[in-house]
Amino acid sequence: MILKTVASSMKLMTCARLLVLLTLMVWGPRRSAAQVPEQPIEMDRGVPQFFVDDWLVDNRFAIKYKQQAVVHAVHPPQKHPANPVYLGDCGYVNVARQPKTDRFQLWTQVHRWVEKPSGRSSRYAIAYAESADGLRWHAPNLGLFEWQGSRDNNIVIRGPNNARASGPQLLLTLPPEQRRGYEYVMTYRTGGAGKEHDGIRLIGSQDGIHWDTDGEIRLKHVHSDTLNSIVFDASRNRYLMTLRAKDRYRRFKGQMIDTGASRRIAFLTSDELWKAWEGQPRALLTPDEVDAEGHYNFFYGMPMHYYAGIYWGFLWVFRMNDPIHTELVTSRDGVHWRRSPRRMPLIPRGDDGTWDDGMTFGGPHWVEVGDQWWFYYAGHDGGHDSKDRQAAIGLATCPKERLVGLYGPPRAGGVVVTRLIRWPGGDLFINAAARRSGAAQLTVRVSDAIREPLEGFDHADCRPFPGDAVRHRVTWAGDRSMDELVGRVVRLEIFLQDVDLFTIVAE
Repeated sequence: MILKTVASSMKLMTCARLLVLLTLMVWGPRRSAAQVPEQPIEMDRGVPQFFVDDWLVDNRFAIKYKQQAVVHAVHPPQKHPANPVYLGDCGYVNVARQPKTDRFQLWTQVHRWVEKPSGRSSRYAIAYAESADGLRWHAPNLGLFEWQGSRDNNIVIRGPNNARASGPQLLLTLPPEQRRGYEYVMTYRTGGAGKEHDGIRLIGSQDGIHWDTDGEIRLKHVHSDTLNSIVFDASRNRYLMTLRAKDRYRRFKGQMIDTGASRRIAFLTSDELWKAWEGQPRALLTPDEVDAEGHYNFFYGMPMHYYAGIYWGFLWVFRMNDPIHTELVTSRDGVHWRRSPRRMPLIPRGDDGTWDDGMTFGGPHWVEVGDQWWFYYAGHDGGHDSKDRQAAIGLATCPKERLVGLYGPPRAGGVVVTRLIRWPGGDLFINAAARRSGAAQLTVRVSDAIREPLEGFDHADCRPFPGDAVRHRVTWAGDRSMDELVGRVVRLEIFLQDVDLFTIVAE
């Protein structure tokens, strides 16, 4: 009996080791754990460190801790007064700014109904527009493809065999060697062209208008009828895709109890881009009890972007079968995701009777314009089941990096203590904003592992923060800066009183 028990235990240990090995093979080497990083944190110069979560935080507390706390606060971008900025046939939207010319470029899916003896069916294609300022858009007559019986249109992608081409997303974070010489690389989905062609595809272009159909490939044959998003994570040297698990849910006829709910977020990973992705989608995000309170029991999709070591997800939260809004979610590893504090929408639906009162579909990334982030989104004046809804494209803006921050309360304030950081050199800059200038204060202390202040770098030595700046240089008495602490392992202790803190950066 003892020998059997020992043999069984050894078998379990072997299985456990095998599981760990397989996990490492799938995810590759990791610089740190997702939620609790190794210390000291090795900061890179010029890369902002965000306070969207507590990854950088060792502790946070209010001075009057019985009544108050230092908390995360959401700052949704504000919808632009010129909205909607793009009218006409449109749907999911992707906007980028050409770095050489500063020209804005827009890709969106267009839609039409086709009448058949068996009923109406949908046809989709991907169209193009451009703008000098991001507000006034021109849809050029390109004459590349036939659409609705004419070549007088701005269609740039139809897909093989005139398939339903939808869900465009540019891949912005690719390493140069993965571009295959293309200036633009896009993923999109096709349907209605047969099993040999349908699925999630990858295609390249030199100008964003003429796409190389000879060089495109199909990454995955799965009926994921949404915007399927791909990003490259340089720290793990892997690609991650979000999609629907249509390989096993809602893939055959039958009652709901048989087919299941497919409007969930699943994911795939791959260590190479330009090849067929292996494996089956794994579940990632499922609506929870908070969603259920408002009957938002479905997720329509989740475009995402990878920036400054963070996955930024734009989650489309869906109440069957009517409204949809966009919520910000974030992750340090692409697997463990943090929902928006208090579930505040990033791009809420408009007021009743407005052009976007039914649905808002946020795009897969922002466009940086000066010290602002611009978010383009597709809005609809009706819910998902509305037959007469009209779509348009809108813009919402905010100061850059200011989506979620830590807020110190107005009465007596609070403190944010960072984990141990190895200072890379350069000055300390903060992105912060006071809410009411009369009560607002922000100072920084630099301390050691057990919070002993470094000489000359205490709160009393720090020159107070003036109130609102995307990049404010922090200095201490005698114009001392953190550049003299290059290579030192330190903590930052940031005192906040009626101030929102968003990022720190060494520059």
